[in-house]
Amino acid sequence: MHEVFLDELRKLNTRFMGMGIDVSESIEEATQAFVDHDKKLAQSLVKDDQKVSRAATKVDKRTLKLMALQQPVASDFRNVISILKATGDLERIGENALSIAWETIRVKGNPRIPEVETIIKSMSKKVNFMLDQVLKAYVQGDEKLAREVAKKDDEVDEDYVKARKLIIAGIKQDPEAAVASSSYFMVIRLLERIGDHVVNLAQWVVYKMSGELVDLNTKDTDEMTEL
Repeated sequence: MHEVFLDELRKLNTRFMGMGIDVSESIEEATQAFVDHDKKLAQSLVKDDQKVSRAATKVDKRTLKLMALQQPVASDFRNVISILKATGDLERIGENALSIAWETIRVKGNPRIPEVETIIKSMSKKVNFMLDQVLKAYVQGDEKLAREVAKKDDEVDEDYVKARKLIIAGIKQDPEAAVASSSYFMVIRLLERIGDHVVNLAQWVVYKMSGELVDLNTKDTDEMTEL
C-alpha cells in the first residue's frame, strides 16, 4: 500500500515541477514583454490565462484524493500538505506574472524611465533565480538551500525600494511621466510579491523536511510601508 502512495506522490511532484517550470517561464516572458513594450508577446501570454489555474486545480484534486485514499502517516502527511500549500503559492506567482503581461497591454504614456526598467529586469532575474532554486530545494529536500533562497528576497526588496524612489523622482522632474509610472508601480509591486511567494515556498520546503512551521520573511515592514 505504501508503494502505491509513493508512486502517486512521485507523480504529484512531477506535476508540481512542471507547473513551476511553466510559471518561471511566464515571469521571464512577461517582464521581457513589459520592458520591450512588446504587446504581441504579452497578448500571447494572456491568451490562455487559465493555464496555471487549471494545473493547480489538477494538483490539488490529486493531492486531496491521495490523502483521502491512502491516509498517510506523519512524514508522508508533511509531504502531501507541503505540495498542497506550495501549489497555492505557485498559482499566485503565475497570476502575478499574468498581471504583468496585462499591464504591458494596458500601459499608455511616455516618456518611459530607462533606469526603472533596468531595475525591473534585475528584479525579474532575481525572483526567477529564487524560484528555480527553491524548486531545486523542494525536489532534493534541501532545507539549507531553501533557507538561503529566502534570504535572497532582501535583494528583491532593495530593488523595489530603489525603483520606487526613482519613479517618484521621475514624476517630480517630468509630470508627464506619471501615466507610464503608474504601470511601473504596479509591475515592481507584482515582482516584489512574487519574491514573497517564493519565500513561502521555501517555508514549505522546511516544513516538508522538518515538520517545523517557520517564518523566513526578513522584510522590514515599516520601511516597505513608508515608501
